[in-house]
Amino acid sequence: MAGGEAAKKSVEWRVSVTEGSSVKLEPESNLFSRAWKGLKLKVSEFAKKVWRIGADDPRRAMHGIKVGLALSLVSLFYYTRPLYDGVGGTAMWAIMTVVVIFDYSVGGSLYKGFNRIVATSTGGALALGIHFFADKLGGTFEPLVLGTSLFLLASAATFSRFLPIVKARFDYGITIFILTFSLVSVSGYRVDKIVTVAEERVSTIGIGVSICFLVSIFICPVWAGGDLHLLITKNMEKLAHSLEGCVGGYFDANESNSASHQKWQGYKCVLNSKASEDSLANLATWEPAHGNFGFRHPWKQYLKVGAAMRYCAYCIEALNGCINSDVEAPKHIKKHLSEVFMKVSSEASKVLKESTSSVSVMTKSPCVDLLIGEMNIAVEELHSAMRTLPDAIATSSSPTVSFVETLPLITIASLLIEISTRVEAIVDSVEELANLAGFKPAAISNEKQEDAMKGVVQLV
Repeated sequence: MAGGEAAKKSVEWRVSVTEGSSVKLEPESNLFSRAWKGLKLKVSEFAKKVWRIGADDPRRAMHGIKVGLALSLVSLFYYTRPLYDGVGGTAMWAIMTVVVIFDYSVGGSLYKGFNRIVATSTGGALALGIHFFADKLGGTFEPLVLGTSLFLLASAATFSRFLPIVKARFDYGITIFILTFSLVSVSGYRVDKIVTVAEERVSTIGIGVSICFLVSIFICPVWAGGDLHLLITKNMEKLAHSLEGCVGGYFDANESNSASHQKWQGYKCVLNSKASEDSLANLATWEPAHGNFGFRHPWKQYLKVGAAMRYCAYCIEALNGCINSDVEAPKHIKKHLSEVFMKVSSEASKVLKESTSSVSVMTKSPCVDLLIGEMNIAVEELHSAMRTLPDAIATSSSPTVSFVETLPLITIASLLIEISTRVEAIVDSVEELANLAGFKPAAISNEKQEDAMKGVVQLV
């Protein structure tokens, strides 16, 4: 019996094909099991990815909850008979408004909501005025006037979207204006009581916009201005680490590992952040005063700080390319210049870190000028070291060393000098931001007082 069962289990189905070969056919149960395992694996990977996105920034999950809450509140105007009778059959416009204008940030919601209200009111009122004028003419002139006005206004409004200031602040509003004007103009030709219909739609759109504003501002708000402030401080910190890491890794073999190399690449985030900075600054101008950011906070100055950082990041990118080139400078010449090179990068990095701290806590730094003085002293020492480079080559024990082989070090030196100049430009833009935003003077600690006294002694 046992032998017969084993023989049954070992039976395989095969199909003969051309050239005398055969193909093994698997049972359907095995195919189903494999498909089920593959499906479970994909679902598990998808669930982990979703969880990772939510865990990285819980505000994203909260945004979904806020949208659901806003839609639930506005849907009461459709489900509840007294509210439905009050707004009429246009309650669906309130739901559409919530779906369209509810944005991730408060500034985005205010931007879209303000544009929608103004564009809907302006477009509707203008269309009603033209409809009244065309109705007075009557006869064959009415469709001619309506069609001509629709063509002219739609063309002019569409062209205005190419203007930079309109594109930046009112692009969404222009689209809604064209849509509203077209709907009212076309439907008003066939629909009676067009004024009543327009009033109901405007009122329901106002209800939807109000609910969006309340939920977006008072329930776990996401401020575009705060995100812009955080982005600038993080980028400045990454720039400091990149500068110090690039030069340190070039002269210190212990730091030439993958983890350290990845840390040096922070300057790339600075180079790629312009679009995010422009978008956040534009949305932040729509936001009310909140937290440490008062009314008419100088958000545009953050763009100048970001531009100064990118100007410096380009030099760090060139420095990184020079350091990672295939041309290797003589080791004894590198050793001769290593200390002064690392000192310049270290002092410049300290200036950037101090500026980062100043922007982060929104206070004026009491010692950034002294740090800049120490950086300039290091740059002068670099100049002196480069003047002695020919003597170091001449006294070299290796007779094969030529001046051409030292060109990578000369390039690195010139880039470090240029970077120090651009770091000062970053400090100037940060100081201008501090003056415009009204940063308060920071209390200097005992440790910083001692460092400041040392810096004064060195300067003297």
